[in-house]
Amino acid sequence: MSTEIQPQVTLKGAASDYWARIKSGDIGSLPAVLGLIVLCAVFGVMSDVFLTPGNFANLLTQAASVIVIAMGLIFVLLLGEIDLSAGYASGVTGAVLVILITNHGWPWYLALAISIAVGALLGFAIGFLVARVGIPSFVVTLAAFLAFQGLLLLLAGEGGTIRIEDPTVLAIQNNNMKPLLSWIFFLACSGLYVLSGLNRINSRRKLGLKSELKMLWALKTGGLLLISAGAVWALTLERSNNPQLVSLKGIPDVVPVILGILVIGTFVLGRTAYGRHLYAVGGNAEAARRAGINVKGIRTSVFIICSSLSAVAGLLFASRQNSISPTTGGSSTLLYAVGAAVIGGTSLFGGKGKLRDAILGGLVVAVIDNGMGLLGYAAGIKFIVTGLVLLVSAGVDALSRKGASSN
Repeated sequence: MSTEIQPQVTLKGAASDYWARIKSGDIGSLPAVLGLIVLCAVFGVMSDVFLTPGNFANLLTQAASVIVIAMGLIFVLLLGEIDLSAGYASGVTGAVLVILITNHGWPWYLALAISIAVGALLGFAIGFLVARVGIPSFVVTLAAFLAFQGLLLLLAGEGGTIRIEDPTVLAIQNNNMKPLLSWIFFLACSGLYVLSGLNRINSRRKLGLKSELKMLWALKTGGLLLISAGAVWALTLERSNNPQLVSLKGIPDVVPVILGILVIGTFVLGRTAYGRHLYAVGGNAEAARRAGINVKGIRTSVFIICSSLSAVAGLLFASRQNSISPTTGGSSTLLYAVGAAVIGGTSLFGGKGKLRDAILGGLVVAVIDNGMGLLGYAAGIKFIVTGLVLLVSAGVDALSRKGASSN
């Protein structure tokens, strides 16, 4: 163990280090955070409805499916690959889920397990062709995009819809926690987050590694918890237009689902050998191979993870729409999911990205879609604006990568 004493870090020094990272091109999720703040401020001024608790809850449920697909895509993007089939993979696996529950009477948890297994199998087929056969991921997943669309048509029937009435599945996107349970959930998550952060700082210091200044960490954590507390407070207000008939209060049930995936995925990427190998392959595949990392196995695994998370998104689609149709996971779903990952800060060139990027980017995409819809803009205008935001994000990524390579 190293006994070298690290130099004392100050707030001024930490700020200087952060500014130096920004100038070198390491901007992380900063553009997404700033963009989210600006968009919320603009739409809040222009629309009387945008900043209401009801619309805030609707934003969370609206963005949920895209966020989960984007989380899976981040694993693929970390290797500089792409999966164009993720949207329709959610439709196919969602159809499997609904058919097993509605037509065959399976319990929801067994049907969900089978749908995730189907997603993993689809991902394995894609990963095998990319990693073992050597076909570019763009070509393989484009072919899978068409094949999965056809498979969904066969499962759902052209123009047909398979309805689902399982109360547990429908509750995920349509029910809310009780206000008291919402606050208990917030306090539990906050406590775990604080303890995890302190443990990480202390562990690095015991190993003689450079760690974040506790004062800076406390300020960042306090700010995040304050914002989160404000969000919980807003969600626990009455959102129903007719509370006597039906009351709408509390955190939507889908939020713990997304946070659970975030925690597990972040742990895998940041605290396991698999995560380190994934970043290594994304940064330099040849160097990773020479270091003894199973590059082909890593490449195959990310497509399995992506399609498996698409199956979870299929569950969310079925819950929100109360059905699965031939268009589930189609249209702009994939484009929004890729956009969410990139807008959130994940690099298209591989080696850089975190799972939280999907949440930030997904909220940006949802805010644009929701805000412009409230203002009465046509769908064409919303697509143009979202495309421009994605283009700007990709441009920032390319420029930051260029700046980093020149330093």
